[in-house]
Amino acid sequence: MSAWLDKLSWNNDGLVPVVVQEAGSGQILMHAWMNREALAQTVAGGKAVYWSRTRQSLWIKGESSGHFQFVESIQLDCDCDTLLLTVNQAGGIACHTGRRHCFFMSLVDQEWQTTEDVLKDPSLIYKK
Repeated sequence: MSAWLDKLSWNNDGLVPVVVQEAGSGQILMHAWMNREALAQTVAGGKAVYWSRTRQSLWIKGESSGHFQFVESIQLDCDCDTLLLTVNQAGGIACHTGRRHCFFMSLVDQEWQTTEDVLKDPSLIYKK
């Protein structure tokens, strides 16, 4: 039953990196980590579930913001150590900064410059 999970080359912490790509546009939205449980829950439920290394717990993408990621496909790279998730991004915002994706800084003349606008103030997304 778990043979497909055993195929992955998990790192020493039991994690695998995940690149998240938007279906349709092909835009890379974010990078995250999964453990076996996160991947199994993602496959079972169809929504992206990740492992938070800082909180040491599972988190469902969109649980706090409403910006869920509905998984279209999951691919494994040739070394079996990295996943590619193709998702439909609810709300058009994948980054906790309120931007469409997490890769919003570009190296220009040896300086990092913000190149993407905030679509929604994070304080309005993550009301506590």
